[in-house]
Amino acid sequence: MAILPFPESSLPALRARIRAAALRPEAECVAELLQRNPLSATQIAAARGPAQALIRALRAQRSHAHGVDAMMREFSLSSQEGVALLCLAESLLRIPDAATADALIRDKLARGDWRAHIGPSRSVFLNAAAWGLLLTGKLSATHSETGLTAAVTRAIARGGEPLVRAAIDTAMRMLGEQFVLGKTIDQALARARSARGRGYRHSYDMLGEAALTAAEAKRYFDAYAGAIAAIAAAEPVADAAAAPMHPEDRLRRRASVSVKLSALHPRFESLQEDRVRRELLPRIRELCRLARKHGLALDLDAEEGERLEPLLDIVEALAFDPALADWSGLGIAVQAYQKRALPVIDWLAALARESGRRIGVRLVKGAYWDREIKRTQVEGLADYPVYTRKAHTDAAYLVCARRLLDHGDHLFPQFATHNALTLCLILQMTAAAGIAPGSGRFEFQCLHGMGEALYDRVLAAKAAGPVPSGLVCRIYAPVGRHETLLPYLVRRLLENGANSSFVRRIVDASVEIDHLLEDPFATARQSEGAPHPAIPLPAHITAPRRNASGIDLHDPGAAAAQRAAIDRAVEHTGIYEVEAILARVPATAGAEAHGEAAVAASDVPGRRTIRNPARHDEIVGTVRDADATEIDAAFAAAVDSVWLKTEPGERAAILEAAADALESCRDEFLALAIREAGKTLGAAIAEVREAVDACRYYAQQLHSTDAGSTGSPVGTVVAISPWNFPLAIFVGQVAAALAAGNPVLAKPAEQTPLIAARAVQCLHAAGVPRSALQLLPGDGAVGAMLVRDVRVHGVLFTGSTDTAQDVDRAVATLPTHRDRILIAETGGLNAMIVDASAQSEQVVLDALRSAFDSAGQRCSALRILCLQEEIAEPMLEMLIGAAAELRVGDPAALATDIGPVIDGSARAALDTHLGSFPANRVLARIPLSPECAEGSFFSPAIVAIESVDELAREAFGPILHVLRYRRADLETLVDALNATGYALTCGIQSRVDETVAAIAAGIEAGNVYANRNMIGAAIGMQPFGGHGLSGTGPKMGGPWIVRRLRREAAAPVDAANPQSCIARWGAHRESGAPAALHDFQRWLSTDGRHELAQICAEYAACTPIGCRVDLPAPTGESNLLRYRPLGRILCLGSGHRLAGRGVLAQLAAVLATDNRALLLADARSRAVLSGIPASVWMNIDWVEDWGREPFEAALFEGDDGRTHNLRWLLARRPGRRIALVRPSAEERYALDRLVTEQTITVNTAAAGGNAALMSLSGDGT
Repeated sequence: MAILPFPESSLPALRARIRAAALRPEAECVAELLQRNPLSATQIAAARGPAQALIRALRAQRSHAHGVDAMMREFSLSSQEGVALLCLAESLLRIPDAATADALIRDKLARGDWRAHIGPSRSVFLNAAAWGLLLTGKLSATHSETGLTAAVTRAIARGGEPLVRAAIDTAMRMLGEQFVLGKTIDQALARARSARGRGYRHSYDMLGEAALTAAEAKRYFDAYAGAIAAIAAAEPVADAAAAPMHPEDRLRRRASVSVKLSALHPRFESLQEDRVRRELLPRIRELCRLARKHGLALDLDAEEGERLEPLLDIVEALAFDPALADWSGLGIAVQAYQKRALPVIDWLAALARESGRRIGVRLVKGAYWDREIKRTQVEGLADYPVYTRKAHTDAAYLVCARRLLDHGDHLFPQFATHNALTLCLILQMTAAAGIAPGSGRFEFQCLHGMGEALYDRVLAAKAAGPVPSGLVCRIYAPVGRHETLLPYLVRRLLENGANSSFVRRIVDASVEIDHLLEDPFATARQSEGAPHPAIPLPAHITAPRRNASGIDLHDPGAAAAQRAAIDRAVEHTGIYEVEAILARVPATAGAEAHGEAAVAASDVPGRRTIRNPARHDEIVGTVRDADATEIDAAFAAAVDSVWLKTEPGERAAILEAAADALESCRDEFLALAIREAGKTLGAAIAEVREAVDACRYYAQQLHSTDAGSTGSPVGTVVAISPWNFPLAIFVGQVAAALAAGNPVLAKPAEQTPLIAARAVQCLHAAGVPRSALQLLPGDGAVGAMLVRDVRVHGVLFTGSTDTAQDVDRAVATLPTHRDRILIAETGGLNAMIVDASAQSEQVVLDALRSAFDSAGQRCSALRILCLQEEIAEPMLEMLIGAAAELRVGDPAALATDIGPVIDGSARAALDTHLGSFPANRVLARIPLSPECAEGSFFSPAIVAIESVDELAREAFGPILHVLRYRRADLETLVDALNATGYALTCGIQSRVDETVAAIAAGIEAGNVYANRNMIGAAIGMQPFGGHGLSGTGPKMGGPWIVRRLRREAAAPVDAANPQSCIARWGAHRESGAPAALHDFQRWLSTDGRHELAQICAEYAACTPIGCRVDLPAPTGESNLLRYRPLGRILCLGSGHRLAGRGVLAQLAAVLATDNRALLLADARSRAVLSGIPASVWMNIDWVEDWGREPFEAALFEGDDGRTHNLRWLLARRPGRRIALVRPSAEERYALDRLVTEQTITVNTAAAGGNAALMSLSGDGT
């Protein structure tokens, strides 16, 4: 956002330096810091003496303090108790109903060793009450079991659970009051008088998180404006100084106001450049003019790193505003943990010089460190924008402090620190620069509730004290009600509790004072500037495989460069011309287009035209569909493909090369994703990354497991992919099949063949033989020919549930082949369940992204938002307000949030669905921008429903249905969602871990996401796929897909190491095999059936039930894969009647996977199983006619003819696809076919910060 042009200015060059510094390697940055070390050894030694005196005095005082200091002594962020404290502080005060509040307290205090801190107690609520009293300081010296238990028992008897709730609530409010000066500005001003009397100045901040709605932004604006007027009235100019002085000096002596720009506009983002300029700039300009009128300073708070660029744009505009020309009250916070901090300071100095005013700079360490680490990992950036070691940040702070002093003619340094050594080192620098403590050329700052203990001593210093007299300190004073303080409170608790924090270490008697006086430059030199060993670079979080790289779209330079690269790719490729890519026929697919632009008309005989869904007048390419002759040729070539005999190591190397090839063509793929599929740039980047990750993940499977070496390939695989992920799913299917050694015939969606053809070219260039991968573009008729060919051995399908049924029936008509398989991934009626403990802002952001990203055209997209009735009304208001801020438009524009649906048919289906609701149920529509008339756009909608039953099937697009529920009906709600038959994704928003666990255990969903959005499953981190009407399994991007695509021999069980069979897929066992299996095994042994008993023993060792796989995850998140019973399993033995041994073997497999067996009921059948243990009998359902019964899979060991007939009968059944499982030659059943996989992803940093990351020590441990 270049507000004003300055052709001869140094500002543009300095802004370029800021952007270039953002992701520099840490060692390189630290080397520069060491070169710029502003302190000599003598100065550092001189600072240690007074710092030590301050530390000793502080430790003596704070070691006996109550409140936060007492808690930090007791509860570490690395402990369960510390995390519980954090979660209670973040959520308890906002919960409106007693039941949820009690559940939260019970949940948090039931875990952790509270008696180690307080004393033994007899119940959860005794612990709760005792803990609450401890926080108030009333039990700080009462640790006797008898006295404590008696006192609390009496309290419980008098008040019961409401008393406990009130005690914890009071404790949380006391915590808040320690960090917040007042609920209102008038209350804060009144409470500030005492501190002003001790020499403090204040900067008032109106508490709150970023505004999500226009109404919120208006409220914050009014609050800031009111605060400026109230401060001016409470502290008149005449009182600020009795003697005449320079206007700037007078301004610096008065209170100031701190403003968070994200509170003034719901889209304060770099990608919303135009709105920031048109809407936000006038608002902050008005506040600045008001502050100027009253003679006050106004400081702009530092926020998340992705907001730095628009923040600097705003500062530049304000600095050159003629109406503010005589005002030097503008200030900005600079975060020293940012690698950009030094060039930002230089830019600010140049701005101040060129605008002719002095700018205040509040130098802070930074409060969003853990968020910066997580965002960088999630986006796959090259490096972190922040330092990963505390010593590096401390060194950067001191270098930045010196730079501020060097720019003292243009910048007013404001050193915000609670670190006694940092304070004393800065005083060494000011003394060396000849700046007197009382000169008014700099000031210190601290946070209310955290720094007064230090600065009380500093301000009261006498000439002979540890620090010079005359120093100035300003308190950053938050103002707000309890409901607005929670996120701020958590940040402060994290800062107090971080293991490397000076504030925490000073109250920890186990930390030697010498450790608090360590020279950060010496520490940095010792580590040679290396990053923290526990924080791998984003590329390495999935080690040993490399994580796909992303693009930082929050960097305007990077975004503009990427946009220009896409434009060049479009110009270079021209109009694509695609047709079948075969092994033995020269391919034309994209060949001409990749070289020279081909001439194409809108109506070429025999070719279909592919148009941009956002602009129907733009032709992206043409395609000629494959015909029967080409399909026959493709099968003939695949049958003899050399790939069937290619070794796993070579397959892996080629897949890794394919990943590199895809990444090298990223610009072209981004252009195609935007123009052919209607993706926004952000979604297109994620699409390319997923395709790259798929190739590397399956290659790694071949390196690290035996997935690609046991058994043999199944043979020719047909891969049918959808248009909504035309690259990621297309490549994912192909890569999985290739990894397993199978040749692939790939049919992309008829709407998106161009990007698929280009991907095939990349894979061929990387070394995939043409016979191993052939492209057959076309519509449903082409797909039907492919799946009906007798030479197909497997089908990978992603698409609608109805089409999956058609494919299954088509495959079932083919002559029986033992390994002809179908792996289908279909849609879902995906819900997000929100209870009253959830944070509204997080829910709204996650829900809107989950429902409307990619125009809702994701199979994982949120369809039903379920809100607990106590919070439904305010949350709906926020949801609707935030939705109104989203922009629907051309996905080629960086500011676009939601692009088009794929075509007119999709739009018509959505119109029909929405039209089925009464008008008063449609709560909101997001308006379309003018350019939407040129494409297939649909106005996203929010619709109220009263029951899950109102939705019979998925509406594939941006329609979010909202359902209210009562807390007491939560279990009923889960049952209703399960009754739909879909089982793909589910979101849970709750701070109550017990609630999260209960929903995850009860919901039928393949992927569960807690306290985050429910889209964007990452390959290898969140294996994706469902069951029931949502798919067949196994999950794509998970440990079983490659094995499923091979004709795998039964793996022998190592008696000496029974865990080896589950270790093959990276699992470890949490619990033993089901008890009924062991009972059955003993019965078989007693009955003399020793071979079957041995099979039971092998099943007990190998069953996935009770196993989990811990998966990689970005920091602040956890991913695990676990296995659950499939349901009812039909056991048919070898025919229509039970045949003794056969059904017993099948029953063993059912018991091993904790399922229920469905058996035909007749006298003979019951006789076969007479005498079996009761635990086994209880797992059997006896039926007269299995054809009328619901079940999830069938076990059968009959001949091929009877198997074919049975397969056809099963395929004809409506609803979910039924797996027909036959035994191996060794009479073993594949147990993985009898379980479902469930991936559970938890945002462990949801309570406001990443306690695990913050608990890392600064020395790398």
